[in-house]
Amino acid sequence: MNHSTTTATSSISLESPISQAATEHRWMSVVFLQGEEADRVLGMIDRSGPQRAIRHLSQWDFGDETRDSALVNGYVYNEVPQSPTDRVVHDDDAVYALTYNRRFGYVSLLRTFTPQAEDADRPTSPQTPWFALAGHATASRRRGLTL
Repeated sequence: MNHSTTTATSSISLESPISQAATEHRWMSVVFLQGEEADRVLGMIDRSGPQRAIRHLSQWDFGDETRDSALVNGYVYNEVPQSPTDRVVHDDDAVYALTYNRRFGYVSLLRTFTPQAEDADRPTSPQTPWFALAGHATASRRRGLTL
């Protein structure tokens, strides 16, 4: 006699939402330069390449202190923030991302990190790109002075 049984399988995760969030990578701002400071780094990119600029700007990364500052100030992103005219270059280890824009004269270095469980309840920046309008409100029209 041949018996066969079927077992239904489900894809229920036993991990809590906090531990799932902790395994995801986020991007945080390390440094953002504009004006003359950015011009110096843009010149460095021209002379020595973006990898040299990444190494130079990584001096502003102070580990947990930088991460904590980014979390407090809201400079944490699900993806590297960029406008359509930005250039984005990742370092060889895929730890840093350099974003720069010659036209608008700025340079930004971001670092990837894995949020810790205590960071899970802190909000991340919205998915809306930083260059897009977050929303707009119209002012109501009123009559001018009446006598």
